Amino acid sequence: MDYLEYFKLAEHPFSNVVDSRFYYSSPQQAEALVKLKYAIDTRKGLAVVIGNIGAGKTTLARKILEELVEEDYEAALLVIIHSSVSSEWLFKKFAIQLGVKQIPENKIELLSEIYKRLHEINEQGKRAVVLMDEVQMLNSREIMEEFRGLLNMETDEGKMVNFVFFGLPDLDQVLSLDEPLKQRVAIRIKLNAYSEADTKDYIQHRMKVAGADHEIFTDRAISMIYKYSNGVPRLINTICDNALLEGFLFKNTSVDDSIIKTVAIDLGLEN
Repeated sequence: MDYLEYFKLAEHPFSNVVDSRFYYSSPQQAEALVKLKYAIDTRKGLAVVIGNIGAGKTTLARKILEELVEEDYEAALLVIIHSSVSSEWLFKKFAIQLGVKQIPENKIELLSEIYKRLHEINEQGKRAVVLMDEVQMLNSREIMEEFRGLLNMETDEGKMVNFVFFGLPDLDQVLSLDEPLKQRVAIRIKLNAYSEADTKDYIQHRMKVAGADHEIFTDRAISMIYKYSNGVPRLINTICDNALLEGFLFKNTSVDDSIIKTVAIDLGLEN
């Protein structure tokens, strides 16, 4: 027996793997989605989402991608995984994601193919959208200038391609490497940590999705979770997952504040 069977859950409620079924639409997440859809639908060109580690940027990126239906949008999500990315690599990735069939090696020819593809997408009545996560890793003036060049591609209706950058607060400094690009930011969103009320709603939502038919976390436990996590979703998940395991090991029928304190000590969160 593990804690799933013990607490009568169908699946693990606090995995840090992004799963749209567990998506919690907090007030700020709901507002962010509306703003991003507005930026995309009105062809603003560049929107930016800033947030600290674990604030839910990747979750939001995948949610907006899910909502950009294929009939109306040509959309792709690109995650930057290292800082040594070249502009040539980026252009090729853009071309592949946007559906360019032949990828030239020559950069000028590649740009021409990208332009042709963007024109096709716009002729089809669709909007081209490139979502990019961890953009703060692209700490290069040359690459920022290249983005500005792509944003110069326009029709009478607006930008031919829409970028949404997701990144840590360092992203502001990266954008500042090219001031004209920074001035092109049409929408800027900052994701803050959850309030205590949001933390409670978030925990209850994920537990319900996982199959819980009654409240397992006490109100005092949730207050302690908020204290130790500072409302950061990723930390909330880690604390709650460990707390359910502790509750199972001690054969508690609920997760109370004493369990949360034990977990916080084990995770090095207790000062």
